[in-house]
Amino acid sequence: MNVLLNMRIFGLFTGTSQEVTNNEMQEAYGEFVEQVRTISNKNDYSATYRILTATRIEITLLETTPLYKQGEKCA
Repeated sequence: MNVLLNMRIFGLFTGTSQEVTNNEMQEAYGEFVEQVRTISNKNDYSATYRILTATRIEITLLETTPLYKQGEKCA
């Protein structure tokens, strides 16, 4: 179930580096989308749903971490 969560894109999201390029992010996103396609082609819809739900929860948790939106101006 951690197949998606262990992908490079999540490392880029959680990393503290300011050196991530657009190209690197696009490649990581492309890999992520391709993995989602691979998982969904197995036709086990309940497993696919569980994997995508767990991934959505992880993304939501990333939004609440202190580094999320780091560098933006304070209101």
